[in-house]
Amino acid sequence: MNAIIYIFILLQLSVNHIQAEQCVLTSNDEVQLTSSIFLQSRRYCSSFNFLPTQTHRIIISGRLVDYTSRCKRTIPDANIEIIHTQPDFRSICHELHHPNSRGHFNLTTLIASSLTEQLFLRVTSPGYETILKEIVIQSSQKQIQDIILDWHLVLMPSMEQVQLQQQQKQRMSSTIDSLMSQMTLDEKIGQLNLVSIGFDITGPIVSENVDEKIRYGLVGGVFNTYTPTAVRRLQELAINNTRLRIPLIFGYDVIHGHKTIFPIPLGMSTTWDMALIEQSARIAAQEASADGLNWVFSPMVDIARDPRWGRIAEGAGEDPWLGSQIAAAMVRGYQGSDLSRSNTVMACVKHFALYGGAEAGRDYNTVDMSRISMYQNFLAPYQGAVEAGAGSVMTSFNEIDSIPASGNRWLLQNLLRDQWSFNGFAVTDYTSINEMVEHGVGNLQDVSSRALNAGVDMDMVGEGFLTTLKTSLQEGKVSEQTINQACRRILEAKFKLGLFDDPYLYCDESRTPTDIFTYENRLAAKDFARRSFVLLKTDRKTLPLARSNLNIALVGPLADDNRNLLGTWAAGGDWRQTVSVRAGIEKLVGNQVQVSYAKGSNILDDSYMLDALNAYGSNIVSDERSPQEMINEAVAIAGKSDVIIAILGETEGMSGEAASRADIGLPESQKNLLKALFDTGKPVVIVLINGRPLTLTWEHDHAAAILEAWFPGTETGNAIAEVLFGYYNPAGKLTTTFPRHVGQIPLYYNHKRTGRPFNSSNFAEKYKSRYLDIPNDPLYPFGHGLSYTSFDFSPIHADKTELHGDSDRLTLRMGVSNVGAYAGEEVIQLYISDPVASSTRAVRELKSFRKLFLRSQQQEEVSFVITTNDLKFYNSNLDYVWEEGDFIIHIGPDSVNTKSVAIKWFK
Repeated sequence: MNAIIYIFILLQLSVNHIQAEQCVLTSNDEVQLTSSIFLQSRRYCSSFNFLPTQTHRIIISGRLVDYTSRCKRTIPDANIEIIHTQPDFRSICHELHHPNSRGHFNLTTLIASSLTEQLFLRVTSPGYETILKEIVIQSSQKQIQDIILDWHLVLMPSMEQVQLQQQQKQRMSSTIDSLMSQMTLDEKIGQLNLVSIGFDITGPIVSENVDEKIRYGLVGGVFNTYTPTAVRRLQELAINNTRLRIPLIFGYDVIHGHKTIFPIPLGMSTTWDMALIEQSARIAAQEASADGLNWVFSPMVDIARDPRWGRIAEGAGEDPWLGSQIAAAMVRGYQGSDLSRSNTVMACVKHFALYGGAEAGRDYNTVDMSRISMYQNFLAPYQGAVEAGAGSVMTSFNEIDSIPASGNRWLLQNLLRDQWSFNGFAVTDYTSINEMVEHGVGNLQDVSSRALNAGVDMDMVGEGFLTTLKTSLQEGKVSEQTINQACRRILEAKFKLGLFDDPYLYCDESRTPTDIFTYENRLAAKDFARRSFVLLKTDRKTLPLARSNLNIALVGPLADDNRNLLGTWAAGGDWRQTVSVRAGIEKLVGNQVQVSYAKGSNILDDSYMLDALNAYGSNIVSDERSPQEMINEAVAIAGKSDVIIAILGETEGMSGEAASRADIGLPESQKNLLKALFDTGKPVVIVLINGRPLTLTWEHDHAAAILEAWFPGTETGNAIAEVLFGYYNPAGKLTTTFPRHVGQIPLYYNHKRTGRPFNSSNFAEKYKSRYLDIPNDPLYPFGHGLSYTSFDFSPIHADKTELHGDSDRLTLRMGVSNVGAYAGEEVIQLYISDPVASSTRAVRELKSFRKLFLRSQQQEEVSFVITTNDLKFYNSNLDYVWEEGDFIIHIGPDSVNTKSVAIKWFK
């Protein structure tokens, strides 16, 4: 029977193929390779320290797509391996790559000009047949240094996978059909009810009488409860006391780690490392699932251009393309290849949509933007997460086109389900249905029915669905079919998570010591933190610090602090287990370096802000000494030191949700301390612990070096110590723009042109787009990040300057040299400008990057392949198109300091 099903699918696909001639299944080459060769090829080519002097560069670009969708569905979750072998098939090494969130890949490898090696491309993706292709160099190509191949790879689900998927789909359908045929209307509505009980309160109200509601089948899910014991107790209530024994789903805010806390998401984004970001989500899923959870309210993918908005800390910054890559990586990490496994969790992409566009940077405020701006600048990360397979989506608090997101059918149905083919469920944010009443679109019954009809499936905490949908059905405001559809989506999520097979799948207490807060996880946390740090400024002589015969004055309110290192939404983390900066330095250098400590100031002395923060549990305790006494102590030890390390920034409550700030500079108490330290004449290194871009113009002018460490998490002190003393060379790059002054906000790199652009070289020009009191440009641009070493970039070499049609490819090469004394990493960023188009375009847009490690004095050539897909944009009709004409390619270490080449691309 299964074979018949498979044959039927193939026959159906052959019919589809006639309708879409370009969708041709990729066949395997008949090569005599055995699995043992692939096992032997586990050695990465990058581990070799030699390269032949004469080489060919082979560049393979293309896209992975699914055959069963007529090549419309991309495959972002795949391993693409280039395997080097000898003629006798003895393996040499392999290179591992991954496609981006839309299935695109761009691979580069080197092969000796003698062409004695053989190359193979192997593509593996969970549930798909493996593709094996020999990379054949034609005789006509042997004289070409760069050999460019364009491979569109079309994968077929494996027969086993097709059978399994069909069986699972049938079993899920029959299980849910059977359940729903027995469910009362109250029980169906109960599945749409998400309650909060347990360890955390993350909103303005709390759920009541939860145990009783569970017993009566009036709860579909619970959040803010974890640990196997606590989860099992509530799950037993549902299984043992309800009529139909439907399990609960358990969710939690696992944002940047669960028990082992990693850098805040904004910090993780500055690693520009998708594999590392995916790994962080994988570890978080491992810990969360071992702690009773199966659903996480992450990733947050809101594009943010206003650092006054506190929740900028939770996202990936201001760029939609980079944001979409990070969103997909997070989803892959959380969900893995099989949601029914006990160590995976369902992702919930949030906040859908445009939440980061809040006016004035004030949380929960109005969002008002054009459709073209939505599509071009804000929606891509949500789409990237959906295409990566996110199982759920959370609605945002804001309105879109004057309709609150939780009641916006265009958003939740037309865009999310119809255009993007999302097949998971939609949950509101905390009481956002109830808050639609405050938006002024009806009473609780009105807004609840409106949310259901718009496409919301689960109501978080507000219980508008629970208390009004039955009446709305009787009054004809909602249909039973709509209630059934929402109920089915919740039940399907539980089925996919394996809860119908084993309601206690995530309640295994034996996993706690092996999976949670392990030594290995803490090592990973330290590595993630080191890689997230951004060196904003350096005088090239103070850092890295000497590892002996040095006298350090370690000062600042965060230097010996543990409570404020985890950052916002470290819900499951324990601040008492974090490593302070002082402890990290003392552990690393011991008696080799003399370290004197003084607090120097309170984090802040502003009574208004102190009252606001402490009202929400920040527990900020001011020092009993006067501000001047603390400064005097710091100045005293600074006078005896060789260098001052000042650990400054924000408390954990000063950024995050409901933590908007009108002034994003350092608090006045810390500035007063800094002024006294600068006056000593000793070099001052500022290390920042914070959750947003800050205004640092004055600090930049006086400090010897500034290291942006964000909120680094559990291993803060160890990570900062290793970077300060040069055990790791910082390589982070900003994903948000740092303004000079709050008056420049919103300030972002991919802004539009103006009809009256200001040229700073002609300062006297008046009627131009400028400020009278400060420059237009930011203090630190998007992509900025320095190193202890220095990198040089050669001019860009383009293989052609005129191109034609979709099939053409542009290859760009650039030499990158490490001309400094330290080994280090550089992120080479590629931007494209479209000077003339039917709709106005951004001055430049990020389209690709390479992260490259170079030893001191080492030189490497990087290459990029540009296709017409990189030229596309949303026009005034919201069509995603490219238009012929002139384009400028910019490549460099950030969004400003680039080298450029102009090309023409015709239809």
